[in-house]
Amino acid sequence: MARIAITGGTGTVGRQAIAAFDDHETTILARTDVDDLDVVELDVADRDRFVDVLEGHDTLVHLAANPSPEADWDDVVAPNIEGTYNAYHAAVENDIDRVVFASTNHTVHMYNAADTSEPESMVVRPKPVVPDDPPRPDSPYGISKVAGEAIGTYFADRHGLTVVTLRIGWLMDDESLRATQEEDDSHARFARAMYLSPRDCRDALEGSVTVTIEESPLTCHVVSANDERYFSIVEAQTGLGYRPRDNAAAVLGLDSPDD
Repeated sequence: MARIAITGGTGTVGRQAIAAFDDHETTILARTDVDDLDVVELDVADRDRFVDVLEGHDTLVHLAANPSPEADWDDVVAPNIEGTYNAYHAAVENDIDRVVFASTNHTVHMYNAADTSEPESMVVRPKPVVPDDPPRPDSPYGISKVAGEAIGTYFADRHGLTVVTLRIGWLMDDESLRATQEEDDSHARFARAMYLSPRDCRDALEGSVTVTIEESPLTCHVVSANDERYFSIVEAQTGLGYRPRDNAAAVLGLDSPDD
């Protein structure tokens, strides 16, 4: 049984991570306390504190970040870039075996943005994207996550860490997905392509921690088995044993393209 530290454990993805690792010993790290969780308070910008709180852990799941694609540059530098460097530094200082880094679809979404000023829009016929394609971020948030991916690559190469980078889609429940379909067409299409169900999210997170990784760093796209996705999920399937069970089209009652 691994001892897992989860930064950003009080957030949307963090809550799914806690559920995914209920068979393991977990430490929830977050900037502020919450009523329903036992939290160890940590500002990821505090490097020394980060080193201290990771003592005794085997794995770090680093989810903490400013997650807004609308955020300004000054709002993402400290939590998303400096905080990520501190996470990897703390992992090395504590001889942690594996770091799972939460990246985002926004590192490459400019390939398929319908409006280059709107990071949550999508063209009608998107270009397929695989993890090895060069980054094309769509926002300062996307840029910050490209930097985070590069930091992980450095620590994997220089320090031998096992690094799993998850380019996470849009985690939402069925009701939230349905609400996106009331927006304009390009935004609704983006939501259908990027939809990630809670249970598929949990499955991907569990695999990222428990599956033996043959080559590090491993970068995987994580979305559900959506008819309109443009992300390749082959790498997640082969590298993490990911088997998504949900599909935006099924949630919305849409006909399959093959029907």
